[in-house]
Amino acid sequence: MHIDTPRLRLRPWTDQDIAAFAAINADAEVRRYYYPAILTPAQTKAIIEDCQRHLRTHGFGFVAVERQADGALVGGLGLSRTEDEIPGGPHVEIGWIFGRPYWRQGYAFEAASACLAHAWQHLGLEQVIGYTSSINTPSRALMAKLGMRSDPTEDFPDMSVPEGNPLRPHTLYRIDRPTR
Repeated sequence: MHIDTPRLRLRPWTDQDIAAFAAINADAEVRRYYYPAILTPAQTKAIIEDCQRHLRTHGFGFVAVERQADGALVGGLGLSRTEDEIPGGPHVEIGWIFGRPYWRQGYAFEAASACLAHAWQHLGLEQVIGYTSSINTPSRALMAKLGMRSDPTEDFPDMSVPEGNPLRPHTLYRIDRPTR
């Protein structure tokens, strides 16, 4: 999956991305809405390997996001197939994580918009979901800006997060393929 935007390139992960993505995953502020919060370099490498497998299997996946101007890895974003972890599945979800130096520059919206266009135009998907911890207001705001909608009756507890943890309650968003 290769997608170019005016400023970014979404592309498959390479071994050269591991250190930069591990640094993103080691930043407590970046990972404040994720469970577990901090990932080790080995955990980051395992995630990248899972993403590469998903891309080979499904033809789409969670990929590296690189700034075209200088080749800097700004984060990861993409589509992945969910099975049982989200009620009513299977689904295809969009997700993202960006390094703190790249926040508030419009990169997430630019990359996510291009990824959704790819989902409609090249993958023929009818719907994409997104989900996050209910307290993750930045990601929820981005989902709303992308045109995704939520229904409080679809909120769910993330069973991988311990009871009582504020990250357990999750909000589900959906966006349908645009009609012409």
